[in-house]
Amino acid sequence: MVTRIPVVIVGGGPAGSLLAHMLHVNGIESVVLEQRSREYVLSRIRAGLLEQGSCDLLRSLGLGERMDAEGFVHDGVTLAYAGRSFRIDYCERTGSSVRIYGQTEVQKDLYAALDADGVGVIDAAEEVAIHDIETAPYVTYQRGGEERRIDCDFVAGCDGFHGVSRETIPEAARRTYEREYPFGWLGILSETPPVSHELVYANHPRGFALCTMRHTQLSRYYVQCPLDSTLEDWPDERFWEELKARLPGAVADAIVTGPSIEKSIAPLRSFVSEPMRYGRLFLAGDAAHIVPPTGAKGLNLAIADVTYLCRALVAFYVHGSEDLLETYSDTVLARVWKAVRFSWWMTELLHRFPESGDFGQRIQVAELDYLSSSVAAQTAFAENYVGLAL
Repeated sequence: MVTRIPVVIVGGGPAGSLLAHMLHVNGIESVVLEQRSREYVLSRIRAGLLEQGSCDLLRSLGLGERMDAEGFVHDGVTLAYAGRSFRIDYCERTGSSVRIYGQTEVQKDLYAALDADGVGVIDAAEEVAIHDIETAPYVTYQRGGEERRIDCDFVAGCDGFHGVSRETIPEAARRTYEREYPFGWLGILSETPPVSHELVYANHPRGFALCTMRHTQLSRYYVQCPLDSTLEDWPDERFWEELKARLPGAVADAIVTGPSIEKSIAPLRSFVSEPMRYGRLFLAGDAAHIVPPTGAKGLNLAIADVTYLCRALVAFYVHGSEDLLETYSDTVLARVWKAVRFSWWMTELLHRFPESGDFGQRIQVAELDYLSSSVAAQTAFAENYVGLAL
């Protein structure tokens, strides 16, 4: 079975779904191939913070109604360290804010839009393979025991770190940059009210901690943990005790505890694969880069990538220009590396690195002292956190 569609999008998460919707808005036909079922995709607990630019983009595409009604606007953040804390006001420093609105909710909105658009989303697509990306690309996959083929002009690889897209680029043409961090994040969800209406990041000699939320009765908390930790090592009682030990007393005293409804341990890494375009294959999102979650950049980088890719495809199909396609990789990588730098810096600032010893801890305190008292430093922090322009 062979069909032809101008753009094949491999991966139906937020990056792939958003690209498909944006292409439809601009009159460009596409199809989305997703390995998992819709139910599985919607069950994944992922990032929950949207930058100002991401929010503005979703609104411009008619995807902002639920986000604006249900999301939490955050005008600032609290950083705690050495028994004290301070707040950085995003609005005062940049005129912008961020919004807590879970990736699962973004995905629900995107699925609803794609259904309304009539865009083809083929789930349970197995054994996806991308062919002839330098000349006349096509994609094959298995579904229901039958091999199918789609010929196309371009392939957008939005299938994540473990997908097939990045590996399709010849190894000799790829270069990767990676930093693995010597710890993980233990995170829980609990059906409890958030301890604060804004995020609280904590640097502590025992390790990093983060207080965030999904909505008014669903809190998300994290603590830094050893890489060899298991969930069995961390019953709820131990988690709550450790979280409170790393937070300022007033914050710890205000936490409402409860049973965890989801618990996971995630390793942290910084990873970039270059280039993000090879022939007629374009990478976007986690297929090309991973950042530690400290700076809340992962989902926002994916949104930025497909925004630039959509502009390039519109320029090609509507105006007959290949200029933006040719410069896609360089354009997005310049932005990606800025986000990688900020995420790395925040991770270095707030986590306990065993190899750094007491000297490293004092350097972190000095850096936080400077950040707490410098308008220029707070402005730079806020500019990066609320997001660079799209």
